[in-house]
Amino acid sequence: MTAPIAIQAETPLQDDVRRLVADLNATMQPLTPPEFQFQLSVEEMAAPGVTTFVARDGTGRAVGMASLKDHGDGLGEVKRMFTLPEMRGAGVGSQLLRRVAALGAEKGLSRLVLETGEAPGFEAAWRVYERNGFAACGAVLDYPDSGYSRFYEKMLVR
Repeated sequence: MTAPIAIQAETPLQDDVRRLVADLNATMQPLTPPEFQFQLSVEEMAAPGVTTFVARDGTGRAVGMASLKDHGDGLGEVKRMFTLPEMRGAGVGSQLLRRVAALGAEKGLSRLVLETGEAPGFEAAWRVYERNGFAACGAVLDYPDSGYSRFYEKMLVR
């Protein structure tokens, strides 16, 4: 039996979270042209209005992350969602999304949105979003409807 995963809001300005961000970037970069990648830097993840959740295994190792960016007017965005490959299928992504949604509801947000890739290699991400109540939608925020992105939304109950 695997040890439980602990998920807490943490500063992304830590070496192990920086490694997760680097791993996420390395995974995404070959899948989508650079001009259609909309990545927050670790410093942007630490900005006011952004909360980053870090999932840690029983040894304290960072195994996943997700951020909530509050855009105001009841709108939140899921950013920098990532789980280490060896942890996929263990429910870490779903746990992270539940924490993001719970914080969004606590903040009074009514809608969460996200942008992810629209290419082979993103199927696992689509499944985790859809299993957690996100539905495909049209382009959101100021993202271009380029054909390289897939957009999702989830309405929150306050």
